[in-house]
Amino acid sequence: MDNATAQAPVSTNTKHVTFRIWRQDGPDAPGHFDEFRVPYGKGANVISCLMEIQRNPVTTDGRRVSPAIYDAACLEEVCGSCAMNVNGRVRMACSALIDRIIGDGEPIITLEPMKKFPVSRDLAVDRSRMFEALKRVKAWINVDGTHNLGPGPRQSPGDHTVMYKLSTCITCGSCLEACPQVTIDNDFIGAAAISQARLFNMNPTGKMNSEERVRGLMGPGGIQDCGKAQNCVKVCPKEIPLTTSIAVMNREVTKQVIKDIFFDLGDEKKASGGPG
Repeated sequence: MDNATAQAPVSTNTKHVTFRIWRQDGPDAPGHFDEFRVPYGKGANVISCLMEIQRNPVTTDGRRVSPAIYDAACLEEVCGSCAMNVNGRVRMACSALIDRIIGDGEPIITLEPMKKFPVSRDLAVDRSRMFEALKRVKAWINVDGTHNLGPGPRQSPGDHTVMYKLSTCITCGSCLEACPQVTIDNDFIGAAAISQARLFNMNPTGKMNSEERVRGLMGPGGIQDCGKAQNCVKVCPKEIPLTTSIAVMNREVTKQVIKDIFFDLGDEKKASGGPG
């Protein structure tokens, strides 16, 4: 069967949705758009339409091409892997319903990879910078040697409520994608890691390493690079109070800087023989 006849006949009675999808073979390869038409289905989301295109990857001009590559796993807004730009706005593709997108008056749905991360292929990107940022703020609890110490410290209901909300971060990258301070070639740590530093510093056991996390937010690419645009909190699919976390950790960094200044002054006085 040649390319011209590879596409199934289109019924004039069936409503279709046109997808304009970014195609790119690798990080340094040139990119282009391919257009596909898929039958409209009530309740369909972007991922289900991409699956339909995978089954029959024939463009609107009759070319059979390789299926579009994208990341997806849970399909219920938990894994964070399917974040992409849908009509110019970062969203989770699994919860981006076609009815709502078309309802915005957009006859063609354009899918592009996030632009603040290197493209792996097509719509899939490399989120390594997010995981490196989590390492920088030591976003974990050291529990070695604590298994035989009995129950941990109690948490107040208020702290528990805040911590639970912060813990719902799915590392999707939407906050970095929307942030004007983040570029593909800079090292700004971003809202997600800042908020996770707050989460682990609130943990009764995590407080033992709180200074290390605060110091992880200092230096090049640290919290001081935040421009307070508040785009991050607007696009977060889990509605995490990211700007509140940034404000809280900004205060912690300021306190640490003041502490360091006083310690440095004290060391200078001792070195000069003055009163400590």
